[in-house]
Amino acid sequence: MQMPINTFKRALKNGTPQIGLWVGLADSYAAELLASTGFDWLLIDGEHAPNDPRSVLRQLQAVAAYPVHPIVRPVHGSVELVKQYLDLGAQTLLIPMVETAEQAALMVAATRYPTRGIRGVGSALARASRWNQVDDYVHRSDEEMCVLVQVESVTALANLEAIAAVEGVDGVFFGPADLSASMGLIGKRMDPAVQSAIASGFASVRKAGKAAGCLTSDNGAARQYLAQGATFVAVGVDTSLLAKAAADLVTAFKGPRSGASVKTDSVY
Repeated sequence: MQMPINTFKRALKNGTPQIGLWVGLADSYAAELLASTGFDWLLIDGEHAPNDPRSVLRQLQAVAAYPVHPIVRPVHGSVELVKQYLDLGAQTLLIPMVETAEQAALMVAATRYPTRGIRGVGSALARASRWNQVDDYVHRSDEEMCVLVQVESVTALANLEAIAAVEGVDGVFFGPADLSASMGLIGKRMDPAVQSAIASGFASVRKAGKAAGCLTSDNGAARQYLAQGATFVAVGVDTSLLAKAAADLVTAFKGPRSGASVKTDSVY
């Protein structure tokens, strides 16, 4: 059996823009539906959505038949969680709240087998190796691992150059919601100071030869990020899309609800 190729990692290396969607419904049926719509990547969120390894597994299985790349975000940067998600078959991880080069290096090490890293060896139990049916999995899998780290605080911005320089970090993702909060501008992700910090961050990451990414539900902002050099951009969130479409349909037949609205300009 052949090793699955990480097409997303190769696209980032080639500088090919990748358009994605945040998936927070924590349901394999919904994930499969979204996998069929043409996005380059889907982010299965385990930080703010009610996911755990078993629900992530079901979603990885559901999207596997489609030409879309699944990315998994664990609740935090844990060596143990990284091991579980890699064994489930994830090849790309988005690690939240990385603030130092040391944290980034630890996450890279968690995705590589010894002696290049510290990933535990248990491939006979792993979907990733198709239960040891992938040819030479333990010797070849390191090259297909893609590590994306999230910069979403003032401390992380101060350490950005060092974080981006870590060998094995493939991309740096900027989280506008947490970053704005850290800057004392909570709820103001489009504030000029926040957007300026993100744009400067993109430039620093690109200078290091790495890919930059971001999330926004504003089409104009997404195009701006791409123009500024971001390579992987999420342009919406499944929960927001569903809530907005449902509210619009209700309004069309019943009129506006007093005091009720669905925020469409915020991803969190």
